[in-house]
Amino acid sequence: MPPLDSEQAAARTWFEHLRDLICAEFVAIERENGSAAAFGYTPWDRTDPSGVPGGGGVRGVMKGQVFEKVGVNVSTVGGTFEGDFAKSIHGAAEDPGFFATGISLVAHMANPHVPAVHMNCRFLVTTKRWFGGGADLNPPLPRDEDTAEFHALLKATCDRHDPTYHPRFKAWADEYFYIPHRQVHRGVGGIFYDHLEGDFGANFAFTQDVGRAFLEAYPRIVRRRMHEPFTDADRAQMLSWRGRYAEFNLVYDRGTLFGLKTGGNIDAILMSLPPTATWA
Repeated sequence: MPPLDSEQAAARTWFEHLRDLICAEFVAIERENGSAAAFGYTPWDRTDPSGVPGGGGVRGVMKGQVFEKVGVNVSTVGGTFEGDFAKSIHGAAEDPGFFATGISLVAHMANPHVPAVHMNCRFLVTTKRWFGGGADLNPPLPRDEDTAEFHALLKATCDRHDPTYHPRFKAWADEYFYIPHRQVHRGVGGIFYDHLEGDFGANFAFTQDVGRAFLEAYPRIVRRRMHEPFTDADRAQMLSWRGRYAEFNLVYDRGTLFGLKTGGNIDAILMSLPPTATWA
């Protein structure tokens, strides 16, 4: 992969730093519960279909008492999109060359009262340059307080940058995180954005603030709920909703498709799947 330019290097460095901050906070939560769980990190290398080295990434996974399974992945890859897939990517229809760096996180929790969560942020370069990402909460047993707090912090983050962001990106999340064949939303939403291009500095600052907002909001919700008692019926509800989460990620998720179509690491791509789930 060619040397990174200053924008590509800055984005990669931030995503790796954000990974370190999030993983440290999640490990701290495990320590508060007397658990010695820690992240295991597995580096992987990508080779372009032409045989040229195309970057790689690091898959990070922890299984503990609070986090039944949490994955935090970072990757920086580049190369050429294959075939018709290039036509589906912003700015790649005429020139299939690409660069992508980003962070992707999914947490499946041991206590059904603690919501599962997804967050990702990315920077892509084709003939265009843009940021995308977002975060959404996926509680098996929704609590109004948690949902309101999560949305309020994301709204405040958006509003600091552009008053049009939150209504647009919240609506986009509601549309995107929907399972058509079930006719249900995957969770209680959040924000989703893509193709945020033009002013690199402003868009990078917003993407950084999305990561910071996640780091502020989610651990607080985890600590609030992680000791609540739950029943067998509560766990059954959680396993059922995990099944729906798996269906969405395997059938509709853009990140899953992007990883599979660009020769990503299979274990890292499927990190988002829950450790156990049920279907009626």
